[in-house]
Amino acid sequence: MSAAAPRPRLWTREEYYKMAEAGVFQPGERVELIGGRIVAMSPQNSPHFTAIRLAEDVLRTIFGTGHEVRVQGPLDLSPSSQPEPDIAVVRGRARDYASAHPTTALLVVEISESTLSFDRGEKASLYASAGIPEYWVVNLLDRRLEVHRDPVPMPGQLYGYGYQTCTHYFAADGAAPLAAPQGTVKVADLLP
Repeated sequence: MSAAAPRPRLWTREEYYKMAEAGVFQPGERVELIGGRIVAMSPQNSPHFTAIRLAEDVLRTIFGTGHEVRVQGPLDLSPSSQPEPDIAVVRGRARDYASAHPTTALLVVEISESTLSFDRGEKASLYASAGIPEYWVVNLLDRRLEVHRDPVPMPGQLYGYGYQTCTHYFAADGAAPLAAPQGTVKVADLLP
């Protein structure tokens, strides 16, 4: 008889909400539900927070009316995943999501320093599996923007999906979001 390896207990979004309501998490504790696991979010240092604010300002200008630029707001991507990306651009206005979080986004942005490997790997696969057409990683370590596009099935990835293309842009470069091709973002404007 072979022994089965222990498996972690995975949580649903509904159970995650009940834990929060029951006070399982400390006040102010930053966590997110990723693939059924409750993941502690890294503390924000000054460059990280500054980059979030810079990206928010630039994307609000580019996307304008008819789009909501959400900062660290939940996305209900599946019954077992509710990430809180640094930035998510969704269609509509804030009140459109008063009774339920968005289930998709036009663009997701993660500001990355200590979580670079996680953001490039697991988070990219998660967002691709949800059909998010474009995912940006603002890489503070290497001072560049990594633009992931074209989600496709990729059996070797954690969630079975990945992005077919990844283009790196440096501080002097510009990149335009797929959903707002008229607006070019200067990478230097995203970097603290």
